[in-house]
Amino acid sequence: MRKIALLLIVLLGVAHFAAVIRCEADGKKLAEVDDEEEGGDDEEDKNDVTEVNDENGVLVLNDDNFDTFMEGKDTVLVEFYAPWCGHCKQFASEYEKIALTLKENDPPIPVAKVDATKSSSLGSRFEVSGYPTFKIMKKGEPVEYDGPRNEQDIVARVMEVAQPDWKPPPEATLVLTKDNFDEVVNSADIILVEFYAPWCGHCKQLAPEYEKAAKALSQHSPPISLAKVDATQENDIANRFGVSGYPTLKIFRKGKPFDYNGPREKTGIVDFMSEQAGPPSKHVQTVKQVQEFIKDGDDAVIVGVFSSEQDMTYDLYLEACNNLREDFKFLHSFSSDVAKLLKASPSQVVMVHPEKFRSKYEKASYTLTIKDSTEVSEVQDFFKKHILPLVGHRKQSNDAKRYTKRPLVVVYYGVDFSFDYRKATQFWRSKVLEVAKDFPEYTFAIADEEDYSDELKSLGLSDSGEEVNVGILGDGGKKFAMEPDEFDSEVLRDFIMAFKKGKLKPVIKSQPVPKNNQGPVTVVVGKTFDDIVMDTKKDVLIEFYAPWCGHCKKLEPDYTALGKKYKSEKNLVIAKMDATANDVPHDSYKTEGFPTIYFAPSNSKQSPIKFEGGDRTIEGFSKFLEQHATKLSQSRDEL
Repeated sequence: MRKIALLLIVLLGVAHFAAVIRCEADGKKLAEVDDEEEGGDDEEDKNDVTEVNDENGVLVLNDDNFDTFMEGKDTVLVEFYAPWCGHCKQFASEYEKIALTLKENDPPIPVAKVDATKSSSLGSRFEVSGYPTFKIMKKGEPVEYDGPRNEQDIVARVMEVAQPDWKPPPEATLVLTKDNFDEVVNSADIILVEFYAPWCGHCKQLAPEYEKAAKALSQHSPPISLAKVDATQENDIANRFGVSGYPTLKIFRKGKPFDYNGPREKTGIVDFMSEQAGPPSKHVQTVKQVQEFIKDGDDAVIVGVFSSEQDMTYDLYLEACNNLREDFKFLHSFSSDVAKLLKASPSQVVMVHPEKFRSKYEKASYTLTIKDSTEVSEVQDFFKKHILPLVGHRKQSNDAKRYTKRPLVVVYYGVDFSFDYRKATQFWRSKVLEVAKDFPEYTFAIADEEDYSDELKSLGLSDSGEEVNVGILGDGGKKFAMEPDEFDSEVLRDFIMAFKKGKLKPVIKSQPVPKNNQGPVTVVVGKTFDDIVMDTKKDVLIEFYAPWCGHCKKLEPDYTALGKKYKSEKNLVIAKMDATANDVPHDSYKTEGFPTIYFAPSNSKQSPIKFEGGDRTIEGFSKFLEQHATKLSQSRDEL
């Protein structure tokens, strides 16, 4: 009996063990099924990313599926858009019609769209700067479309590009090298030349606009050429014309270079160069024309009076005007009535200040007699010497052309020469005139406080509570503010006398001086700039950065490593400065973008060397330092 009971117990145990094994096996199978399902979901998710959706006949492309979709496609029309863009929304239905029309082509031509705000790498890759932007992709390469935004024109252009024998037209922009530069430039009446670097972002942004302008100006009568020079390959040409940044644009007239200060988009370039191709002086035939300029103008009126176009002095006048045409407005006349109005004789140039700027302390007009022996430079010096009245009106539009000389005394208040406010404007200006007449070595100007609110803030005067404020913009970027006081001529005179005697301290925007500044990269603030950067005992490499700048953040690890590398060099300082929170008290260290990096040699602090080039690596910086350092004690290999 016992044996039978024992046998039953053993059989039950075996049965239980078998059931456990079976459950585990079933569990494993279920887990495998789950894993397969999960893996399937992953595969589906992966497919979802690269899948091309269709919205009313328009294919939706993005960063993940763009290149895959383009493989093997001959022609594809692509619109880069932004969801918030009004023009894009307005064009959506028209674009769907285009998609339907091109789908019916034989063979069908795909029409796609890319949300450039989400697919930012595609937007950057194809240099999309506005919405909508259209590109015709031909065998994977973009062809610009800048024609009318309608179905007929877009379809016609896409069909043209889709032809089997279609090839992109040659660039309208001439490519200049050492082999053809002088020949092309010296023979051109006028030509615009861009000096660029292949790695330069601003150059890439300019390139399509520059090419469009080149095409348009090639149709001008007579044609105006646009050209480009790769300054990284043609160093001798770039150095010859003082190219220190990219892109640099220069106008050449029969080989003579002039700075280009015009717009940098197609329409602006075309308009500017078309005007530049014309004569530098406008022909005025009537007294009324001249009178209108004198009465309502904001700048001195310059009129050359000549007997005829055959007058040799007329040619000399035009040559002088040509060199300064971007900074001055020139007129000329062959009319005896105009000569009588200006009290001038043939071969004389008269400069007349507008009525609102005249005063008892200065002449209303100035006259220069041009002779056959007169030098062009003499005529130009005459223009420059008399262009400003004793106290002029400084504005954003004339600041860079008229008010660059230092020291500049600026009186800020509500400047308005319209009829209702002219009397009040002239009241305060008359106070300034009384002082300006006694300080001919300084330039004086009035400026509207709203136009220069940022400048007033930098002077610490934006909250002064005074109706009139005064600042002096001195040499080297230094600024001086008059203590808030009730304004009159004597208060202004005392302030200028204190400046002349060197009793004023400059206003410098500055972060607090760092308490611990022993890191590999020395932190410079406004108050310590002179002590650190301008120290004649040391070479200094300084980076001007902005906290929000992505390029600056990317540079930081390498720049810190560079500081560590040269930490043992007692006479070399690797430094940085937040240029948004600190004044740079020297004009030689101009910062127009971030990061901007200068090397300040110990023996030439007023002439720093700007770091140019794309090699912002430890190796690139080291090579730059070795090339320019005056105090380096070890070679790069030793370091």
